[in-house]
Amino acid sequence: MSRDDATQIDHQDLLNKLRPIAQEHLLAFWEQLDAADQHQLAIQVEQIDPDLFSDLRNEFQQQQSGGLDRSQWSDRAARALPPPAMRLDGSGVSFSRQAARAKGEEILRAGQVGMILVAGGLGTRLGFDQPKGLLPLAPLSNRTLFQILLENLLAVRRRFGVSIPLYVMTSPATDQVTREYLNEHRWFGLPAEDCRIFCQATMWAVDDRFERILLESPDSLFLGPDGHGGMLAAFAKSGCLVDAQRRGVRHIFYGQIDNPLLQVCDELFLGSHVLAHSDMTTQVVPKRHPLERVGNVVSIDGKVQVIEYSDLSEEFAKQTNPDGGLKLWAGNLAVHAFALDFLARSAADKRALPFHFARKTVSCLNPRQSSTEQENVKAIRFERFIFDLLPNAQNALVVEADPADAFAPVKNSDSEATDNSRLAKAAMMAQARRHLRAAGIQIADDIPVEINPLWASTVQEIQKRLAPGTIIRESTYFSDS
Repeated sequence: MSRDDATQIDHQDLLNKLRPIAQEHLLAFWEQLDAADQHQLAIQVEQIDPDLFSDLRNEFQQQQSGGLDRSQWSDRAARALPPPAMRLDGSGVSFSRQAARAKGEEILRAGQVGMILVAGGLGTRLGFDQPKGLLPLAPLSNRTLFQILLENLLAVRRRFGVSIPLYVMTSPATDQVTREYLNEHRWFGLPAEDCRIFCQATMWAVDDRFERILLESPDSLFLGPDGHGGMLAAFAKSGCLVDAQRRGVRHIFYGQIDNPLLQVCDELFLGSHVLAHSDMTTQVVPKRHPLERVGNVVSIDGKVQVIEYSDLSEEFAKQTNPDGGLKLWAGNLAVHAFALDFLARSAADKRALPFHFARKTVSCLNPRQSSTEQENVKAIRFERFIFDLLPNAQNALVVEADPADAFAPVKNSDSEATDNSRLAKAAMMAQARRHLRAAGIQIADDIPVEINPLWASTVQEIQKRLAPGTIIRESTYFSDS
């Protein structure tokens, strides 16, 4: 059989795949492509799941007919209650903070904990055209987000004398650069054999009438990452799930790259998760105001779940308790603990995580014209969110954290008022000053200071380094290097 014959057969097979879902237009430019471009397009078309396309289109049509419109969210919000939570003062659960911390230390020392770090985003909104993890952020050392969080993990490993495997999730946009960067920097001291990178999948998009899958160019579908919920399938498909099982991991700590105050493998958080016999535990902070743009962790009909801020009307967002506090108070931090067997069961269920629809304007080929020039087109994109596992989790729990010690997200440029690098740096320095003072060290509020966790990661470790009463009078980066 000649190469041309093989190409023709491949083309016919692709048409046969696309015809039942009326997407033959994806091959409209086939004859204009060279062999390499045909191969690329063929791979992308082969990855389209016709059943998924049909299911999503049916769901879209239901939404359009009013079956799943905003009134449903209003109905859910009307039934929403605060979630089962361990509050900052220790109330709300049957165990004490001391018992939770002790249990967390126990499972860490036993080697039962692994970590997933989600790092698929670019720093575009920050004016930074590299993976966000490469952003220099530490206030005095200029350490990157990757270095900050990986050194925190290394400090936990040293404190408990244990290996904690790290699984970093990238996206197609960040994968290669991230691999090169972490290998070049030797994982900032973490043993390479305990570190793995896995890449989330992509998802196609459709026009705003859900008639046609979009092409970005004649040889490529318009593709985007499938959301942080893509972690579930990618973790399993990459072999990382089996690796964690082989190592004896029973619990996974999950965090995202854009929070330099991430409490990496925190003993209290992990211990609360275990003592509650929870499949999935979520760290939260009290919302700063009713309409804050964070997910709302709530309980609806006995199941913990997240209502996105865009789906929670002002009426329900502003509801208060008799004491004046917000009724729906718990803001999602995207920090979770999972029982590994719960992740394994969920990964085996293709419907464990639904796709969310996002209407956006994208630059791609016009789906109704034969031009190869890109245009701005109204589109529907699809993402999965990992927090959608919460309703399926047995004994799901929320653990409140102090935002000053747990949350300084870097999502916006410094020209924005919130969640920017300037505020994150200030939060890191404020935390360092609090820890120094707790150790008996004197330092004024205007003294810049930063503590590398490998120098000291707890107040007790600071006390071994500095004598009580020591006065810090000048800008100082505490580090062994």
